[in-house]
Amino acid sequence: MGVVPISWPQIMAEASPKCGRKRSSAAPGSKIRPLDDLLVDLARRRQKGQKVAFTNGCFDVLHPGHVAFLQAARQYGDCLVVGLNSDRSVQQLKGPGRPIIPQEDRAAMLAALECVDYVVLFDQLTPAELIRTIRPDVLIKGSDYQPQQVVGREVVESYGGRVVCLPLKAGYSTTCLLARTYATEAAIPGDR
Repeated sequence: MGVVPISWPQIMAEASPKCGRKRSSAAPGSKIRPLDDLLVDLARRRQKGQKVAFTNGCFDVLHPGHVAFLQAARQYGDCLVVGLNSDRSVQQLKGPGRPIIPQEDRAAMLAALECVDYVVLFDQLTPAELIRTIRPDVLIKGSDYQPQQVVGREVVESYGGRVVCLPLKAGYSTTCLLARTYATEAAIPGDR
C-alpha cells in the first residue's frame, strides 16, 4: 500500500541539470514543450497504450480552417502533437514579411485549443527529423497533399504507422486571407 513504481522516463523528467538534462523552460502544465520533455510525456502515454497523432504547419494566422482541421486530426489519436514552424523557417518558406505573428504567440494560440495536446517548435524547413524522433502512430496533413507527397510518410509507414490526408475547410487559406486583408486596407484611406 502506498508504493508506486517509477519508470525511467519519469525519473529522467525529474532529473536535475547535474544529470546532463536541461530543465524545461516551459511553464508547468504547459502544452508547449521542448522536444526532450515532449518525448518523456509521449513515452508515458505509449506505456498506457495510447496512440500519438501528429501534424505540423506554420499556423501564421490562425483561422477557422485551421481549427476545423485540428479538431478533425485529434480524432485519430489519444493525443495530438502539433509541430510548429519557427519564425526563421516560416520566413524561409513564405518569404519576407512572414510570419505575421511571432512563434511564441502562434504556439500560445494553438495550445489554447482543446483539441491540441502538445505544441513543439522546429526550426527546419520540413518536419522530417521531428517525425523521425517523435514516431507518431498517425501522421496527418491536409488534402492539399497527396499521401505520397507527405514529408515523413516513408518513416511512419516503415514502423506500421499510417498517413491520413484530411479535407480542408473551403474558403480558408492564410495566403488568401492576407491578400484580402491587404486589399481591404489599401481601399480604406487613412485607417492605419
